[in-house]
Amino acid sequence: QVQLVESGGGLVQAGGSLRLSCAASGLTFRSYSAGWFRQAPGKEREFVADSWSGGNTHYADSVKGRFTISRDNSKNTMYLQMNSLKPEDTAVYYCAASSNAYGLEVTSTYKYWGQGTQVTVSS
Repeated sequence: QVQLVESGGGLVQAGGSLRLSCAASGLTFRSYSAGWFRQAPGKEREFVADSWSGGNTHYADSVKGRFTISRDNSKNTMYLQMNSLKPEDTAVYYCAASSNAYGLEVTSTYKYWGQGTQVTVSS
């Protein structure tokens, strides 16, 4: 059974940093493409960043230069380092995994999802 478990969310002041983790079991992360999404209250789930199984990364314009996606394959874990956080980054953050290498900005591409972790940025 595949499980993705996010952690690392919390409350932080604007300009601060957080690092989210996504630990996988039941699948080998290095063989999958993976992504981070977020969903604010009353809004659609939106793409944040993705990491192809081949190593390339891609970011939403709203987080480019502030967020970094990475993996530690030895720990079967993916990370999202978030710096210079803004109140508009407040959302539940989800990690997801896909056997596809394309369309990674789209939620329907992903088969496996974590339960989400809350990030709240105060002004």
